[in-house]
This record gives sequence, C-alpha cells and structure tokens, in this order.
Amino acid sequence: MRYIPNSPEERAEMLEIVGLTSADELFRSIPSDVQLNRALKITEPLAEIEVIGAMEEMAAKNTASRKTSFLGAGVYSHYSPTIVDHLIQRSEFFTSYTPYQPEISQGTLQYIFEFQTLIAQLTGMDVANASMYDGSTSMAEAFLMAQRVTRRDKVVIAETVHPEYLEVGKTYTQHGDLTIETVHFDKETGRVLDNELDKLDDKTAAFVVQSPNFFGCVEDLEALAEKAHAVGALFIVVVTEAISFGFLKSPGACGADIVVGEGQSFGIPMSFGGPHLGLFACSEKYVRNMPGRLAGVAYDKNGNRGFVLTLATREQHIRREKATSNICTNQGLIALAATIYMEAMGKKGLQEVAMQNAQKAAYAKKQISNIEGFSIPFSSPTFNEFVVRAPRNANEILENLRAENNIVGGLALSKYYSENDNDFLVCVTETNTKAQIDSLVESLGNL
Repeated sequence: MRYIPNSPEERAEMLEIVGLTSADELFRSIPSDVQLNRALKITEPLAEIEVIGAMEEMAAKNTASRKTSFLGAGVYSHYSPTIVDHLIQRSEFFTSYTPYQPEISQGTLQYIFEFQTLIAQLTGMDVANASMYDGSTSMAEAFLMAQRVTRRDKVVIAETVHPEYLEVGKTYTQHGDLTIETVHFDKETGRVLDNELDKLDDKTAAFVVQSPNFFGCVEDLEALAEKAHAVGALFIVVVTEAISFGFLKSPGACGADIVVGEGQSFGIPMSFGGPHLGLFACSEKYVRNMPGRLAGVAYDKNGNRGFVLTLATREQHIRREKATSNICTNQGLIALAATIYMEAMGKKGLQEVAMQNAQKAAYAKKQISNIEGFSIPFSSPTFNEFVVRAPRNANEILENLRAENNIVGGLALSKYYSENDNDFLVCVTETNTKAQIDSLVESLGNL
C-alpha cells in the first residue's frame, strides 16, 4: 500500500477536535530529556521516481547472490520447493489475522496444529507450541520456563551455544534474579568440557547445550542429560540447524526436557537474517509452564472435530501478571511455510536432504584437511558444519576468497572467539555442488 500523507489542513483539523494545538503535545507524556528535539538526519524529500532510482543503485551493489557460499552459523542455505512460496501467498494465509475466534479461524488453527505435531515428532518431545519469534528468543524463554518449573535461579550453558543466542539470553535475564554460568569447551574435541560440569549443582535450574553446536560438533546428549538430571536440573537442547533432525537421534530420545531451536532451514529463505521461526517443545508435564500458544483438537456435541486454542499462556485478556511470556504471537506465516516444507518433503525427503548435507560436508572436510597448512582442529563427529584451522589469519583468507574467487568461504571465528584468529566455520548443504566444493578446495590451496 502506498503511503498517502494527511495535508496540513487535515492535521490541524484533527488536532482541533482532540483539543490540541500542535503534534508535539501528543508526546507530552514523554520526558523532555529523552526526546530527540532535532530534525532526523535524512535526505531532503525525494520524488517517487528518485527514491526508486536510489534503491536500484544500492541494490546493484549487492553481489552476494552471484557468489558460491559456504556460510552457515545459524542461518542456512537450503533448497525450498516452489510449492512453499506458492501456497503461503494465497490470500487466506497471507492476510489472515491471529486466531482469536476459532469459528472463523479453522484453517489457521489446523495448520498450527499440524505444525506442532510435526515439531513434536522431529524433536521427540510430547508437545510443541505454535512457534516463537526465532531460535534465540525460544532459548531465552526456556531459561525462564526452567526457573518457573524448578524454582531455582541458575542456568548453566555450554560455551558452544551460538554466541548471539547467549547474548539474547543475557538480555532477557539481566534485570531478574536468574544468573548464567558458562561451561567451556574442550580444545581437542570441540565439545562441552567434562571437568567443568561440577558447575551443575542443587541450585541449577537448567543445563543448556546446543547440538550440533556452534562449531558443528555433535554433543553426547545422553551423557549430558544424565549429568543435568543427577542434580535435579532440566536439560535444554538447542538446535540451530533444523535439517539435522533428519539425520541425528532426536533430543527427546536423548533425555531432553525442553528442545528449542531455529526452524529457518525448513523452506524459509535466508532473507538477510529474518524473519525466522522459533521452535519450542517440551515434556507434557511441563506444558502449563510453556510460553506461547498451543492449538488443540476439540469436538462439538455432535462429534464433529474442530480446532481451538487450547492454551494461550500469555494471559492477554485477564491475569496478565501470571503470564509465562511476553511473546504474544507466533510466526504464523513462517510456521505455515515450514509446515508446507515438512509435508512436501515427508520423512524420507527430509532424511535424504540431511544425508546429502552430511555426505557433502564430510567430503569437503576431508579434502580441505589434505591441503598443506590446513587442518580440522576438533575431533568430534559433525553434521554439515565444521571448523577449519588455516595457516594464517582467517579473515584475510576469507576476504581473498571473496575478492579473487567469488566464494564466501565461511565465518571467521575471531568474531566471537578472540583467540581463534586462524579458525573459520564452513557449512556445506545440499545446495552446494561437488564442483563448488572442489573450487573452494582449489582456491584455498592456491592462496
């Protein structure tokens, strides 16, 4: 919809009706010391054709789509069947509002129910909610849920959880009484460091682990679950690469109490970092402490099946002080895209995609490790991401790959781990061909 402004005369008329003399009076409740009180630093007004021209000029600078990419680290390049984009643009999905009135929202409630069912099956958990904003907010909400369930005020988290997720968790808890302690990683395996698990004690609400972790290493979830449960803590598993559900043993089968993660890999484009899809599943006994909303099935007096909101734990209508979350919605359209992707791919399709990811990544890892001066520093098994240790600064190597070979070679770990100047994270998905992998290997060997 085009923006059509009100004329000065219309604005004056509206202000007169509400008894004001200027628009500034609308903001008198805001303290003067936090008001901007200056003009915004933007250009002078432009005509529509000038704006379009300026946007096209900026867009022409974007060359990422013409590069071969091996970038992952929480946002992944996967193929999305065309049916996904086609179906979510149908008007009944694209313009629908939140399903407060079940009698006119049966289609929305049904696909939410199907989404929940699929996520519960993939994670190996009893119940899943209707989705959250993204993986990081799901993890932060899991912190608070564990605190409610256990009535304890400490979360122990592995250093190998995505660093940006950890920052969101700290933001969520900075003004409360929940403290966060970090468990470092083993320099040889890239996994949680066993001798630091003594940080788990009778004050621990939850132990939080990502698998595959930020380095791409697959953690021994069953052993870690035992450690958490031994002190009465909940075991929270974070998954940033949802395609791994088609390849690895489910977190629920490994003893997880809560599984959170990012669903972007399920038919959702990278889109410069969003919008994404937060996954949240847990054991049934904790369902009333789960944030977000839950769609369920009900039957009328004639036995006809219908869909309803079974739980809406925000308590947005009454008893707001008892709300379990301030996330008041779910990523409806994005959850629909993920549902269509999962239904279109099916169990075997998802397994095939996951297998291609694992096989291609294994090939790339082996080929890179054979380049003189390059090595794989961590010995743990991986899925579709792995760390490469270069003979010199990783940022320099990646910049050369971009400039000279049009290859985005991965993510330099020094952004998050200052001591790892020569390490970079490589991700290989089904969208990367053997020729592209070989080109990466050849380019690295020639640098």
